[in-house]
Amino acid sequence: MGKLLLLVLFVVASVGMGMGEYLETAILTPSIHLEQLYTFKVIGYANLMLVASTVLYVLHLWFGSETVGRWASGLAAVGATGLVLTLLVRWIETYYLHRPGHLPLNVLYEMMALFSTVTIVIYLVMEQVYRTRAAGAFVMIIVLGAVLFQIWLLASGQAVAGSQVPLLRSYWIYAHVLANFLGYGAFAVAAAMGAAYLMRSQLDALPLPHAGKSRRFAMNSLPDLQRIDSSMHQAILLGFPLHTIATVLGGVAAYKAWGRYWAWEPKETWSLMVWLAYASYFYFRYVGKWRSRRMAWWSIAGFGMTVFCFLGVRALWPGMHSYI
Repeated sequence: MGKLLLLVLFVVASVGMGMGEYLETAILTPSIHLEQLYTFKVIGYANLMLVASTVLYVLHLWFGSETVGRWASGLAAVGATGLVLTLLVRWIETYYLHRPGHLPLNVLYEMMALFSTVTIVIYLVMEQVYRTRAAGAFVMIIVLGAVLFQIWLLASGQAVAGSQVPLLRSYWIYAHVLANFLGYGAFAVAAAMGAAYLMRSQLDALPLPHAGKSRRFAMNSLPDLQRIDSSMHQAILLGFPLHTIATVLGGVAAYKAWGRYWAWEPKETWSLMVWLAYASYFYFRYVGKWRSRRMAWWSIAGFGMTVFCFLGVRALWPGMHSYI
């Protein structure tokens, strides 16, 4: 029944977006500013759904209410659907406005929407597999950070671009960015599961006479440590090959644009460091037989390196990758 309802919501949302696009067609001219398009408003409403979902996931984690959990999952699904439809419509709009250099994958504002969508979709699939919503609060807090960053980008006038850089008109770079963000979403879920693991293990270690509500909260809401560890590992198993593919595709795109595959530019170097960090994760897990808290901390540190690679490097060392 729940899947049927989601399908109905997706169809209704698609029809609604199509109607809005049809009604707006009359005002679409090459001189219109992208922030005047109604898709910006839809992104705002979708982000509002994600903020509400985050609050409900936290309440579900604390009180264990199944009704609140279902609403949290539903709002997350609706918000992600809204972001997907908005990016698709924005792609159609910009091509209609004769801006072929713009694809909704080459502006930081749009990339944050893509990141939120991918992270939510990966988590919701895992939620169905493991039959628990308790870890959703940790995942949605990361998504909330992306939403707040999006709002800041919009407020600071960085939501509109339409770059004509030749590299950004390459299908290789589109594939590179998409694979990267699929990997980033998986790494974000893994980091959230790592945080959930640390919280559960910490509260489980409290002596029963002194645990009080905190111990009951951990026992009643969070999955057991084995399931959290398994979901964290599965997320990294998904993200690592995607990041590997993205790195290869980036090399091909660089060769097409600049005539070289690799130049040890800061962004490329940090991308390699992220790859080595997650490759080390597998080494220590399978060869070193590491488990438990060390792997949880590793997943969190790996995602921290990923965020720095994407945002920190472009801020500190702007170069050839400063626009992607």
